[in-house]
Order: sequence, then C-alpha cells, then structure tokens
Amino acid sequence: MKVSFIGLGVMGFPMAGHLKSAGFDVTVFNRTHAKAVAWAEKYHGKAAETVAECVADADVVLVCVGNDDDVRSMTTSETGALQAMKKNAILVDHTTTSALLSEELQVAADETGIRFMDAPVSGGQAGAENGVLTIMCGGEQELFDELQPIFEAYGKSSVLMGRVGQGQRAKMVNQICITGILTGLSEGLVLAEKAGLDIPTLVDCLKNGAAGSWQMENRATTMAENKFDFGFAIDWMIKDLGFCLDEAERQGLQLPLTEKTMASYKALSARGDNRMDTSVLMKAVVEQTKK
Repeated sequence: MKVSFIGLGVMGFPMAGHLKSAGFDVTVFNRTHAKAVAWAEKYHGKAAETVAECVADADVVLVCVGNDDDVRSMTTSETGALQAMKKNAILVDHTTTSALLSEELQVAADETGIRFMDAPVSGGQAGAENGVLTIMCGGEQELFDELQPIFEAYGKSSVLMGRVGQGQRAKMVNQICITGILTGLSEGLVLAEKAGLDIPTLVDCLKNGAAGSWQMENRATTMAENKFDFGFAIDWMIKDLGFCLDEAERQGLQLPLTEKTMASYKALSARGDNRMDTSVLMKAVVEQTKK
C-alpha cells in the first residue's frame, strides 16, 4: 500500500516514521522541505517537493497540520491533494479541526471521487513517538475497517464514532475533559502544597485510585515544580477550545468551565506563556486561589 503523509510537525514526523517501519511505501510532504528531507534520511522514505508529487500514486493520504485553513491549503486548494489524488483513494485528516471543516471536506472529496475520514488523534508528542495514539474517527464502517493496518502502525486505539464530523466532536470532548482535569488537579496541588503534603508521595498515593488520570501521573509533579515546557502549546489548546465552544453554541449549550478555562489560557498566552504546555493552567489557578 502506498501512503502519503502531509505535515511533519511533532506529531506527523514520528507517525509517518511508524508507517515506514511497519513496511508501508511512504512519501512525505512538508511546507518546510528541509524537514521532509530530514525525515526521508532518517526513515529511508521519499520526500516530495509538492503536494501533487506526494499524493499522485497514493492509496491513502494522511494529513496532520495546524488548523482549518492549513488543511484547506493542503487539500482543497488549487495545489491541494484532492486535485492530484487518484480516484477511489482515501484521504484521512488527523488534524484537530472544526466538525464543519470535516463535513466540508466530505463534500469536496465526494465531488472528486475520493473517500474521506476525519480522524483526530490524542496522546500528544509522546503518544506519537511511541506509536500509542488514540484515534477518533468519523466516516463509514467499511472505510474504517480498511484503514486499520494504517492506524495500527501508530495507534493504540481507534474507534469509529459515527458519521464524518463525529471524530472531531469526540476530540472536542477529549479537550474539554483534559482542561477540566487540569483545573481540578491545579486546585488540588495548591491545597496540597499549602498543607505541607509531599507532592511525589501524594501523586503515588492517588494515581491508582479514583482520582487517577494521565494528567496526574505525568504532569502533577512537574506542575508543582513550576515546569511547563512539555510540548502541546496552549495556543493550540485555545484553538481547540474555540471549536468546542462554537460547537456548544450550535447545540444550544453553554459550557461555563470551558469558557472560564479558555479565558485563563488567553490571559496566559497574552502575557507570554503561549508556548508553554497546557499544564501551565496551574499558574492561573494559583492566582485565582489567592485570598
């Protein structure tokens, strides 16, 4: 199976590498061509200079870029993948986007004879590097089944959530849950420190109980140490929570905790913490808990 991978950021670079290691014929494209060349040298794959060159013979084209407009540039523009892909090939978008974009891509793919699935991922840079991502999919069951060998190369779990767009909506719920956990974890750590508890001992005590979570096990100690440089920048979470709040409005809902968290992240970003990871929410919570 010939696979093309568009977008070699902290997620895409190792994901494409896992595909090559799994035996797929992989060609990559990145807007900064030097990164595609570096990937090809590391994994002994092929680096294309244009999107059209990258996808021309591909059975499956995978996209993992930044935002809705980046996806459009790589897929539906005049120089995008849909104009160059062969009929009945598969386009998979791993970018976290709006559900509306997924539905837009479905229409564009149908018009060009391409099959499409939205499939945002969760697990962060570490999950991508270790090949243990969670993949939330929207599309047809038959297509989901056909893509399993691809997803198994870099995923620990892939779940079909329903029609196109439902993968992105599942990712929205994922992001809401992450930030909610970080809020509670931050407040808990503030109290723990004030009460003189030893944080590593506390985490070791709580992580296997009902309060346990990935965030507690991997971020609680570093949050207490005021360390927040671990990959997923808050500017990306601001983007993601914007999708959540837009979707909630379309559904006639208000999400007060998410709105409060969004405001905290925006304030942190504005004062220069925009490249820190999402656990930097701790700083905002510390300020809010002071009497």
